[in-house]
Amino acid sequence: MMRTGLIRQAEYTDFLKSVPIFKTLPEDTLIKIADVMEETAYANGDYIIRQGARGDTFFIISKGKVKVTMKMDDSNEDKYIRTLGKGDFFGEKALQGDDRRTANVIVDDPEGVTTLVIDRETFNQLISNLDEVRTKYRDDGIDRRRVDQEFANVKLKDLKVLTTLGVGGFGRVELVQIHGRHSKSYALKQMKKAQIVETRQQQHIMSEKEIMGEANCDFIVKLFKTFKDTKYLYMLMESCLGGELWTILRDKGHFDDATTKFYTACVVEAFDYLHSRNIIYRDLKPENLLLDNFGYVKLVDFGFAKKLQTGRKTWTFCGTPEYVAPEVILNKGHDISADYWSLGVLMFELLTGTPPFTGSDPMKTYNIILKGIDGIDFPRNITRNAQALIKRLCKDNPAERLGYQKGGISDIQKHKWFDGFNWEGLCNRTLTPPILPMVQTVIDTSNFDNYPPDADAPPPDDVTGWDINF
Repeated sequence: MMRTGLIRQAEYTDFLKSVPIFKTLPEDTLIKIADVMEETAYANGDYIIRQGARGDTFFIISKGKVKVTMKMDDSNEDKYIRTLGKGDFFGEKALQGDDRRTANVIVDDPEGVTTLVIDRETFNQLISNLDEVRTKYRDDGIDRRRVDQEFANVKLKDLKVLTTLGVGGFGRVELVQIHGRHSKSYALKQMKKAQIVETRQQQHIMSEKEIMGEANCDFIVKLFKTFKDTKYLYMLMESCLGGELWTILRDKGHFDDATTKFYTACVVEAFDYLHSRNIIYRDLKPENLLLDNFGYVKLVDFGFAKKLQTGRKTWTFCGTPEYVAPEVILNKGHDISADYWSLGVLMFELLTGTPPFTGSDPMKTYNIILKGIDGIDFPRNITRNAQALIKRLCKDNPAERLGYQKGGISDIQKHKWFDGFNWEGLCNRTLTPPILPMVQTVIDTSNFDNYPPDADAPPPDDVTGWDINF
């Protein structure tokens, strides 16, 4: 499926490059256009276009032949003009303005004709003017290097484990302090190397280290240093003692509109940072959102994050079943638009307490997802604007999702649901969060569940060296 998907994408993109109005467009825009082109089949003798009709559709022939005819002023007969075949196109003027068709296009092939079709509205949503392309973040490498220097001399033996903050697939996350630095605490994620190898997650773990090690955003948990020994890999990160958003949601049942707006906005800022660097996150859910001591949310756990080449897709099946986008399930290849799908799912879960797509097992959940958001009943407490945004984020066609179109992520920030929201206050951290966690000291873990000590035997050693760069 991956190979046929790539071949089709390459073929469609080559078709587009031969069309004059597409020639100057950047490769990633062409790939987006190729993705939204619909295949339409016509039988022999069918009129695809009639002279004089209004049209807003552009066609590329992917299979078969058509004949072009024209009615001349001085006769009732249609005059044959030419024959078009695979790779030829017609109707391109319709994309640039209202167009009266100047000729007939008729299928002239016993086998019929297949065309790739795009209409003006879809085309306009994808074509951004160059001045509209969002500004990339300023290079924040200097801040990052300063942070790294602060931890340059810290050794694993300098860390004192205080208590467990969480238990995950590969091990535990402990609250630690650095010997001699009692004014701060940190989270130490420790992962069993043998288990990583057993589940073939080596590449994901290396990717997590690289992405988190470079990230410098207030809405993403910072990674300060990594260590390793024969049994474990360790990641020393900032601690967020406000607890998991999931715990708060579980205790409250659901959030109101304003609370959901604040947490969604925090995620939008984190996604803006990642997506402007072509990084896809792929693991959004309340469990991966931590509150810092002040009540702001940070994204944590980058095990599924991946840096994509511009305009390219990835095919790894990963994520949490309720949050997986349809194109991931169908193995069509996915990119950052899958994150916008999961943003819609998160909004729904925060507003209601449960995700929109849930089944008794993953396969049932996937079937419900493939039926689409329109099959879901929205409870009364979801406002009209919130519902509209969720539906715009959870479009089946990835290219139609808000956030992925020409205005980029600012389309989400400008949505009616966010009217009056103080984005500047959020970024400057002057906005008062809806829930203020109680954090008494730098080692106060009262916002986390209690975990019993690790009863498992130590894992076997792994000295194969796959983690040499960790």
